[in-house]
Amino acid sequence: MKLITAIVNKEDSKNVCNELIKAKFYVTRLATTGGFLMAGNMTLLIGTVDDCIKVISRCCKQRTEIVPGTASIGVGLETAMPIEVTVGGATIFVTNVERFEKL
Repeated sequence: MKLITAIVNKEDSKNVCNELIKAKFYVTRLATTGGFLMAGNMTLLIGTVDDCIKVISRCCKQRTEIVPGTASIGVGLETAMPIEVTVGGATIFVTNVERFEKL
């Protein structure tokens, strides 16, 4: 058995969870925050012997967004200049599970 830990964008999380549930996977959701943009993510824990990575990859695509950025213009002044960043996609960790019990 495998434990899949998938970190997905908050905007993709509802669709991912719905598709995983349709495919008969049990999913535990944890609300998390990313470090770079301080944006909302959802960390999913999925215990499986099947391959659910295909379901996740269908629902999580990278895309670009414009977000406010800050730049220093000297003498202690800062300005908010929008920057384009890549968001979305998923980061997936697969771990071997020696024992699993559902109580």
